[in-house]
Amino acid sequence: MSQTFAHGYALFVGIGNTYYPSWSLPVTLKDAQALVSIFTDANLCAYPNNDQHIRLLHDASATRQAIVDGLNWLREKAAADSQATIVVYYSGHGWLDKATGIYYLIPHDVKPHNVPKSVLAAQSFTGALRAIQARRLLVVIDSCHAEGMAAAKDDHGEIDLPPGFTKMTPPKSMIDTLKQGEGRAVFTSSRETQLSYVRPDQTLSIYTYHLIEAFRGAGSREGDMEVHLSNLMNHLGKTVPASAQQFYQQEQTPFFDAATEDFAVALLRGGKGLPVGGWDGVKHEAKEATHRVVQAYCERSVAIGGDVSGSTIITGDHNTKR
Repeated sequence: MSQTFAHGYALFVGIGNTYYPSWSLPVTLKDAQALVSIFTDANLCAYPNNDQHIRLLHDASATRQAIVDGLNWLREKAAADSQATIVVYYSGHGWLDKATGIYYLIPHDVKPHNVPKSVLAAQSFTGALRAIQARRLLVVIDSCHAEGMAAAKDDHGEIDLPPGFTKMTPPKSMIDTLKQGEGRAVFTSSRETQLSYVRPDQTLSIYTYHLIEAFRGAGSREGDMEVHLSNLMNHLGKTVPASAQQFYQQEQTPFFDAATEDFAVALLRGGKGLPVGGWDGVKHEAKEATHRVVQAYCERSVAIGGDVSGSTIITGDHNTKR
């Protein structure tokens, strides 16, 4: 087996600081940076560590145009590589314009005086994603709904939004559009009406912390050589609700929606598989490594229960095993 995930391409967006400081979310940058470190680690996910396979947008580089350009770059990669596996990860604000029903992702260059023309509309985002003709595409949106993320992050409470806007995770209509086509999976960090939380130690969001665990093998079995969608779903579906309940006594249920085979998203421990003892054998090592990653740089997809390992077709709330 190859020791690199040679056909893997990923775009990570962690908005971090915005043009309007009070709307900044520094933890989103930590989330994205920690994931990049895991993906490019030759002993973990083993994506080639270069800008032909991995790109990170954050702070001033995470503008609306830069995000669209990044999605266009992935479209070109998919067109040139018929075996491409594409991952798109976004961590930041998501707002709904209550008057128009339009959902927006909030980039660095959002302007308080002209929000609609300085943000990334769901239609533009989904249009760029649908143009990516890859057989395997995973979209992960860790967007904070309402006050949960900000309050957990800095205790400053509710931020002042422009009139007519409300914060929320991506609406079902957006997810339905995103998943259209072959080989597409969409994960979001919580349901529309729920908050998405940050770990009490302020290092990462709850959702991304457990996503990283899953990429390290927490949802896999001893000897597994790849991380599949079902591995991610199994682990996130159990751990995110448990952590939100433990830390905040609140509900946060990951949502997954897809119609695809259970494809591999990355290698597991650089193609070497989990060692004897499985995840339990490396759990402590993984925890320490994640802590080091976060320190070097300076918790939020259908609700599921039970085991979906071995699924070949995953269809929203109604997972089927075949």
